[in-house]
Amino acid sequence: MSTPLSILDLAPITEGSDAGRALHNSLDLARHAERWGYHRFWLAEHHGMPGVASAATAVVIGHVAAGTRTIRVGAGGIMLPNHAPLVIAEQFGTLASLYPGRIDLGLGRAPGSDPLTTRALRRTPGAADTFPQDVMELMSWFRVPEPGQPVQAVPGAGLDVPIWILGSSLFGAELAAALGLPYAFASHFAPAAMTDALALYRSRFRPSDRLERPYTMVGVNVFAADTDAEARRLFTSLQQAFINLRRGRPGPLPRPDDRLEERLSPADRHLIAEMLSTTVVGAPETVRRGLLAFAERTGADELMLTSQIYDHAARLRSFEIVASELLRARAA
Repeated sequence: MSTPLSILDLAPITEGSDAGRALHNSLDLARHAERWGYHRFWLAEHHGMPGVASAATAVVIGHVAAGTRTIRVGAGGIMLPNHAPLVIAEQFGTLASLYPGRIDLGLGRAPGSDPLTTRALRRTPGAADTFPQDVMELMSWFRVPEPGQPVQAVPGAGLDVPIWILGSSLFGAELAAALGLPYAFASHFAPAAMTDALALYRSRFRPSDRLERPYTMVGVNVFAADTDAEARRLFTSLQQAFINLRRGRPGPLPRPDDRLEERLSPADRHLIAEMLSTTVVGAPETVRRGLLAFAERTGADELMLTSQIYDHAARLRSFEIVASELLRARAA
């Protein structure tokens, strides 16, 4: 398999643990991922969620980049309507200055929070409506300043920080195509529009000074273990988390539940089937076949894997299995 593999991490806070342990585990995973050959390690901005420790995303990126040497580290993503573009340019200009050639900036327009938290972030009504203009303003802060330019991003101006558009609908695909930027689709939790969004992006892509040809990255949940049964058991943590979130009761990532299947209601089953259909679960050979088939079906230039697993050792093992199986497939 020639498709690069990357990791999206939410710095999961598990039941009985805390944010400090979650952030320590994220760095540990990134160090292992670097040794196993993963290409990128991205962190996501979410606010007010008891199961996610990556709210201060730029800070966590700095933590991970400082503890690794070669893997690219970035945001998947920064929810730009929550921030002034100049501030994000300064933050990522600082990161790029500290870790040159290793920092990515993925941008989304969702709040990454509930309505009350959104208001607490001082996000104004309709902030997402100006997302395209905010992206272009942010890009302008990274350009070399004009003579006499009164406001500059320092650090930031003149630095080459790769910018991605993230999305789960046709909106992001169209914007990424119009701006000539790489596009990452969030099919790991919103797969419905994946095929249409990728096709739209590729057909309407306009080359830019940042990117000559369309480049797509597609999210996929992966739960790999030594047996299919154990992988299915690990998957129950994410299934519970999604059900809790949709019921308005977000919390720490739950422990696996061996009896979850018999307790699921028809509505719960429908939710899981709809939201988590882009998931590969199983033993090494099962996962290898599943990811190869998914890469072929989507034509993605890169796969972004995410794995919400309760036990940190099991999460490491899952990513290790994927790396070893796909490296073996690449060499075959």
